[in-house]
Amino acid sequence: MISAALGLFVVLCGLLGGLIVRHLSGMRRDRQIQALVATFGSLAAQAREHPRRLLAWHPIAEQTRQLFPDAFRALESANGKRFPFSKELIESVEAKWTAEWLEWERNNDTDYRAQSAAIEATLEKAEASATQAARARLDTLERDRLEQYQRRYQEYVEVSRGLAALAETNADAGTTEP
Repeated sequence: MISAALGLFVVLCGLLGGLIVRHLSGMRRDRQIQALVATFGSLAAQAREHPRRLLAWHPIAEQTRQLFPDAFRALESANGKRFPFSKELIESVEAKWTAEWLEWERNNDTDYRAQSAAIEATLEKAEASATQAARARLDTLERDRLEQYQRRYQEYVEVSRGLAALAETNADAGTTEP
């Protein structure tokens, strides 16, 4: 009788211990998910406005994915997209970046033409002594425009290549597999 009660006690303790371990594991996973959402949640919105943030945070997200695959899997199954940077997000950021570049290029060209036309109009009306100063302003304007364009184009190319590489690797990766 005592040995049966002791055996039942041991079995109940084992079951209770298993339930506690299971509960603690679930709480740990929930904390991991909350930490991931807190860390990466706002980055998607920031990435839309600042593509360099997406490029900077993507490797960190991938390293974190390797450390906590179950938490990533849970987040991805909840929304059906790769967390935190989905293929659609990366494509959207890339399209916006390109559109912003084209707009900047168009505005820069328009500004240059207006400034250049104003200086050339001054040149036509200028006396000989003022002509040299106007030509110097025109040369400076052209040089500044070229330097600004080269800097901005280099930035555009670097970010665009990074986004294209991300789009390619994210398309290959899909969501976290079980």
